[in-house]
Amino acid sequence: MSETEIQRIVLAARPKGEPRLEDFRLETAALPAPGDGDLLCETIYLSLDPYMRGRMIDGPSYAAPVGLGEVIVGGTVGRVVAGSAGGFAPGDLVLGDGGWQTHWLAAPADLRRVDPAVAPLSTYVGVMGMPGLTAYVGLGEIGRPQPGETVVVAAASGAVGSVVGQLARIAGARAVGIAGGADKCAFVREELGFDACIDHRSGTFRQDLAAACPNGIDVYFENVGGPVLRAVLPLMNPFGRMPICGTIAHYNATGLPDGPDRVPQFMRTVLVNRLTVRGFIIYDFADRQPDFDRDMARWLAEGRIRYREDVREGLASAPSAFIELLRGGNFGKMVVRVGEDPTG
Repeated sequence: MSETEIQRIVLAARPKGEPRLEDFRLETAALPAPGDGDLLCETIYLSLDPYMRGRMIDGPSYAAPVGLGEVIVGGTVGRVVAGSAGGFAPGDLVLGDGGWQTHWLAAPADLRRVDPAVAPLSTYVGVMGMPGLTAYVGLGEIGRPQPGETVVVAAASGAVGSVVGQLARIAGARAVGIAGGADKCAFVREELGFDACIDHRSGTFRQDLAAACPNGIDVYFENVGGPVLRAVLPLMNPFGRMPICGTIAHYNATGLPDGPDRVPQFMRTVLVNRLTVRGFIIYDFADRQPDFDRDMARWLAEGRIRYREDVREGLASAPSAFIELLRGGNFGKMVVRVGEDPTG
């Protein structure tokens, strides 16, 4: 790649079921030149997140799908390399939605400054970024945990779930995680400080979850769906709250699941236990960004929030890493290091 070219990964075909490497294409393109009011940014870190799978489907959703031949969407931390607008100048470190490419053009209104003195650059697409904010508002605005209550979170070792459980502990609640495998469960308990973590791959998962929640479940932060949700539902307490963040167990589904229709059972449980079940999209809570920035920076500095990253090297690794993410193969926040980190 020359100094006048960039690399980008575009959607080559719409995935049918689990994405394949053939559904993505690595391309070389001309380096774009910033116009009046634009900034050219160079990508340092690219975030890989489960929501990207939904953007590959050509159907109605909360955001437009990625078109065939278009760059895959994604949050990025980068450095301004050309242009001067909106108070930004070359050398500034920024957070934006550059997508799966080495460089991108952005309007100043679409960028946010990041401060490596507060937290490492990579965390601004993780615990200090969208995943952290998702945990903060989903638990705080919808879950509303009270001291002594039990909060259960699926995908507890992941980018969002790991923060949810730690925030529950800060609020004085019990935190019970659900994760896949002994190593992840040990990390959730021993490093993140959850009260318990249950392996959903265990043959005694339902019994183990019930034993870890002897007083029932007051808040269930949903990231997964499927069998995990079915195990949680009978344990929900009256007036329990269920923030719906994601349903990764179904993202690669090509049709309705086999088996009985479980909607009537779900609705009866919601009615009888007077549950609050609310889906949310992080963009609905943009006004909470300043509060989140202040609180998360303080908790990180105090050591009350810990995190783990799964860092892959080079833009070309993004497709295989994303496929692995959807299989649950990541251990911590999945990040691709695309360019050199100037902070070391």
